[in-house]
Amino acid sequence: MKCKKCGERASINMRQHRMALCKDHFLEWIPEQTERFIKKYNMFTRDEKILVAVSGGKDSLSLWDILVRLGYKADGLYLGLGIDGGVNYSNESHRLTEEFARANNLTLHVVDVEKEYGHSIPVLSEVTHRGYGKPCSVCGLTKRHEMNRIARDFGYDVLATGHNLDDEAAVLFGNTLQWSADYLLRQGPVLPSAEGLARKVKPLCRFYEREMTAYAIARGIEYIYDECPFAEGATQVFYKESLNQLENVRPGTKLTFYLRFLDARQSGELFVQRDKDAAHIHPCAKCGQPTSAPELCSFCRMLEKASEVTGL
Repeated sequence: MKCKKCGERASINMRQHRMALCKDHFLEWIPEQTERFIKKYNMFTRDEKILVAVSGGKDSLSLWDILVRLGYKADGLYLGLGIDGGVNYSNESHRLTEEFARANNLTLHVVDVEKEYGHSIPVLSEVTHRGYGKPCSVCGLTKRHEMNRIARDFGYDVLATGHNLDDEAAVLFGNTLQWSADYLLRQGPVLPSAEGLARKVKPLCRFYEREMTAYAIARGIEYIYDECPFAEGATQVFYKESLNQLENVRPGTKLTFYLRFLDARQSGELFVQRDKDAAHIHPCAKCGQPTSAPELCSFCRMLEKASEVTGL
């Protein structure tokens, strides 16, 4: 297989694009395409401050690397969740993130959830009985709260996450199976800022996971290979595996599924936009972040319940 651009031996064959590239041209192609997506979806400009949520995984570290290569002002945010595993998952992901930031002379904000709030994610899940034995819902709630808090407190214009096409297609698949209209309305490359909520963007949303793995390896980015120990058996993993089976038979299925959804969403063919004023948004009485609840936001209510149970 030869590189489409130079004719030399190709390092990666992207069947969905009917294109093979050598290492050097692949490392040029990924940032070029990322820049195109940023402009296409009006994610941000070079005058804006970007906060990249980094987990120590291939996608988030690659995103940070790409944005810096493209000349954007991008800092990182690492959230210590207190999740153990075969390699002490949180400690290892923290180490790799710190090393990447130090090696590239980048600014990294670090929030240790247990030190900040007195409980790790697994403990919060256990004492509040959220998640039915898995802390995924508590983890998601905490990450959303903390990412928005840091973006607000440090004056960032936009929050960027490393969600790739496999992630987005799996979420879309699950929400479509359930016809979760509220989630479908909010899914997309950009979630605009509103009433104290930072603008959220996903610059890698059109890249396959395989492509991001290849990019990280080709760039020499050391990342944590292990999945979160709580990911096993998760519904999201099942959706990814199901879509992979379709992709193997018909290359490009995931990309077509996602892009056609975005087209239909943009044109208004599938969904009727709901009244944005239906739910009154106001600052949480405790943390000040936006909420539609009467007084405290979901995160602060969770912390209160944890304190009642543990006495801490």
